[in-house]
Amino acid sequence: MLNYQIKKYVGAYAAVMGGLDCVVFTGGIGENGDVVRAQVLGYLGYLGIKIDEEKNKMRGENFVLSTPDSKVLVAVIPTNEELAICRETVELVTK
Repeated sequence: MLNYQIKKYVGAYAAVMGGLDCVVFTGGIGENGDVVRAQVLGYLGYLGIKIDEEKNKMRGENFVLSTPDSKVLVAVIPTNEELAICRETVELVTK
């Protein structure tokens, strides 16, 4: 169900924007969920997305998992939620 919902949202954005330049996976599942990424991107093959299956097994670092001939760049960008929360908290309490 999760993968289907992601497919619907990405597909809706692609339709509204007239295509996609890039899809970025981030956060816990996006960074570490190779199965989720493969399934979601499998749904989006009609957009010309092609992924490197070996790279898709990577986790926890910045990388591009689309192949050079993919029409859409697909990347994984890890987040540091704790750092973001800390920075926003500092900004709030120092005003």
